[in-house]
Parts: sequence; C-alpha cells; structure tokens
Amino acid sequence: MSKAAELDRIDLLLLAELQRRGRISNADLAERVHLSASACLRRVQRLERDGVIAGYRAEVDADRLGLGLQAFVRVQLNHHDADAIAAFARVVGDWDEVIACHALTGDMDYLLQVAVRDLEHFSGFLLDRLLTQAGVADVNSSFVLRTVKVFRGMPLARA
Repeated sequence: MSKAAELDRIDLLLLAELQRRGRISNADLAERVHLSASACLRRVQRLERDGVIAGYRAEVDADRLGLGLQAFVRVQLNHHDADAIAAFARVVGDWDEVIACHALTGDMDYLLQVAVRDLEHFSGFLLDRLLTQAGVADVNSSFVLRTVKVFRGMPLARA
C-alpha cells in the first residue's frame, strides 16, 4: 500500500470538483476553489504528477451501448498457487465483459462485475469462458435488478 498523500483543504476542494466535473475548464475550476488560474493549474498538475489524480475518463451509459444486464459473479479457483492466480488474472483481463475484478477474503476468491447484452450473452460468457478457461472451481452469480447508487468518485475528507 502506498502512503496517503498529504492534502490540504484546497486540494480536497479541487479533487471534489474534478470528480464531479472532469471537463471543467481551469478558469472555472480556479473560480470555484477561489484560486488564481495559474495557482489552480499548478496544484492540479502536482496532484497529477503525485498520482493522486490517476487519470480522466468519460462516463458511458451501459444501456445506450446495448449492455442492459449486469451481474456480480463470485469465483472460487481450483488452485491458489502463483501460476493459477496469474493465469486467472490474465484471462479475466482479456474479457471485455468483465468491467471490474476484485480479489476477496472469505470463501470466494474473486468478485467480477460483468456487463452483457442479455441473459443469453451472460450464459455464453459463463459457460464458454469462465467455467472452461480459468481454473474455476465454483461460481455464484447475482444479477443487478436496480442500481441504487453508482460510483461517483472517492470519498474525500470534508474541508
């Protein structure tokens, strides 16, 4: 684990604004956090350089892409040696349907978040890929009925 960066109140305000409005202009960002444009730019560049800001991306609507079904799949591997874990990570990394993969504690080894077109697409993913190629002993799937809260950024200490 890396040491947490030391962030002051202005850094936290900058991060909060950028998490909400990633395409905000530097001038508007500076105004929102009460800095000059040049001071704002220097701070953002420092946050980027220090790795606090890891990148920028567009939020894409899964439904508009035809990916109307999401599932969480808990996976248990047959073997837990370094080669088996590396092989699983390699194949999962190549599957477009897997939008997130987390190693877990407890009775299951991994949690996959999967986005697919429909149940037929999910069935093909599960039967033709996950169960046949990745050294998987057991899976348990749960389908998303409704999203109550979506990821909108990391929690920041209140300034």
